[in-house]
Amino acid sequence: MRIEANYAKAAKFIQDAASQGAQLAVLPEYHLTNWVPEDPQFSDLCGQWETYLTKYRDLAKEHNICIVPGTIVERHEDVETKEWKLVNVAYFIDNQGEVLGRYQKKNLWHPERPHLTSSTNDPHEMIQTPLGPIGLLICWDLAFPEAFRELITGGAKMIIIPTFCTPYCHSLILLPTSYLLITTILAPHALTVITQGTLTDSSPYGLSLNPRSEALFLSSILTARAFENTCAVVFVNAGGPSHNSNSSSNSNSNYAGLSRVAVPFLGALGDETKDSSAEGMSIVDVDMRLVEEAEANYRVREDLKREDWWYGYRRGRGNGCGKL
Repeated sequence: MRIEANYAKAAKFIQDAASQGAQLAVLPEYHLTNWVPEDPQFSDLCGQWETYLTKYRDLAKEHNICIVPGTIVERHEDVETKEWKLVNVAYFIDNQGEVLGRYQKKNLWHPERPHLTSSTNDPHEMIQTPLGPIGLLICWDLAFPEAFRELITGGAKMIIIPTFCTPYCHSLILLPTSYLLITTILAPHALTVITQGTLTDSSPYGLSLNPRSEALFLSSILTARAFENTCAVVFVNAGGPSHNSNSSSNSNSNYAGLSRVAVPFLGALGDETKDSSAEGMSIVDVDMRLVEEAEANYRVREDLKREDWWYGYRRGRGNGCGKL
C-alpha cells in the first residue's frame, strides 16, 4: 500500500503519454492503494482521497491531458450511523484540471460487498467531455449489459472501465500497473491505456476446463459490448509480474492485464497491452468515425429511442419493471 510510490509511477506514465500527444490517460482500478480492506492501514489511506484527486487535477492541467485516474477509494462518514463507509469512485478530469463527472461503483464483486458501499439505484449518467460524450463504469459493471444500455441511451459513445481483477490482491503490497492512454483528435481519439488484473477470477471448475477462461470472458465480452452498443469500450486492467519472477512469460502471471480499446468492426486495439498481462502502456489511436459507421449499419441506438420498442423494462413498462 505504498500510495505515494504508486502515484509517482502513474504520474510518470501520464507525463510520458502527454509528451507523445495523448489526449486521455486511463489508469486501473485500485491503482493507488491496492485492494487490501482487512489491512488496518487501508481505511486511513482511503481518507487521503482528496489529496490524490487534487494531484491528478493538477497533473491534468500541467500536461494538458484528460485523465481518468482509475478508481480512488474514498472514506466518508455515514450521515445516519456516523460510522465510516468506503466507496469506490472513478472521475473524469479534463485537460484544464476540472472534474467533469464522478461515478461510484454499483455492481460490487462478491468479496467487495462487506467493505464497500454501492451506488445502488443511482442512474448511470453520460458525461460531456472535450473528447465527446463518455460514460464511466468500473470492473464488474461490465458483466451487466443494462449499465451500457443506460449510458448509450443517454448519449455516451465511449465507455471507460477501470478494472482490477484478482483473488491475490489481499497479499500484494506494491500494485504494479499497466496503462492505456488515448490520443484523441476530436473524431479520431488517441488513448493511453495503463493496465493491471488477473486471470484467476474464474471458479476452480472453470479453470480446470480452460486455464485462460477469464481471458476468454474478458476478450469476448468487451468486443460484444462494443458491437451491441455501437460504442468504443476503453478497458484498463491491472498488469504485473508472474508467479515466477524469473519467468519472462505472461502465461503464469498473477494479473490478467489485456487492457485495450474495443471498437466495432476491428475488435481490440492496443498492441502493447491487449494480449499481455505485464505492466506497461499502450498509446492507441481511436477513430470515433467507427462508432458512427457502426450505428449507421446496426442502428442500435435508433431502435432504443423508439417509443414502441418492445423491451418494456427499458421504459418502465410492464409487470413492475422500473427504468434502468
